[in-house]
Amino acid sequence: MFGTLHRMEGREQRRANGRAPSSPSWNGGGDGPAWGAKRQPFEPREGVAQLSRRASHVVPYAELHCRSNFSFLSGAAHPEQLVECAVELGLSALALTDRNGFYGVVRFAEAARTLDMPTIFGVELWCDGFSGLVSSGDPVSSGDVVFIADGPAGYARLSRAVSGAQLAGSKNEPKAHVSSVADIVSGAAWVLTGGASGAVVRALERHGPAVADHVVAQLVDAFGRERVLVELWDHGDPL
Repeated sequence: MFGTLHRMEGREQRRANGRAPSSPSWNGGGDGPAWGAKRQPFEPREGVAQLSRRASHVVPYAELHCRSNFSFLSGAAHPEQLVECAVELGLSALALTDRNGFYGVVRFAEAARTLDMPTIFGVELWCDGFSGLVSSGDPVSSGDVVFIADGPAGYARLSRAVSGAQLAGSKNEPKAHVSSVADIVSGAAWVLTGGASGAVVRALERHGPAVADHVVAQLVDAFGRERVLVELWDHGDPL
């Protein structure tokens, strides 16, 4: 009985955080060589695998802007948990767009392969270089931009752009100029305007629709009209 419970607890731990049972649960690097334990294969929650990709369960919607707990203080769920949730909701596909890096894509891809969930790789990158002064003299200069890789070539180019931004900046503060990123990824990535920290939303909230429209126009000039997608969401505000 004890052996059975021990095996069940081990499976539960692997399912929850991907670490080996011998790894301390408090240690964020528990799958590292120093602990002598490797991250175990992904095991989905009981019942989730049966839902995987049933035609009657899939809805025509793919989430393109999603952070995992690899986006510190901006995301809460493990990449594996996001995949499980997407399967339960019946999504057509799921993108992982963590802040300033592809930190969770390996675990994300492994879980998605197990559950036959189509994947999309992206990144939410803080970009400078948006021009345009408003009447108050306050410049609209920076904000998050979400990039979605268009195939393997797009992933490679985005990786190059992110690496360059990390090298140019400091820890947790990469430096990316929107025109420099465009030189690298233009034609190989889709561009989303982002959420509350996005350059477009920041301009809208601080200066109004005209300035936000100007920022959108800059994205279009840099990446092409057919590549820029404006994110919309329901605030629950009747006005």
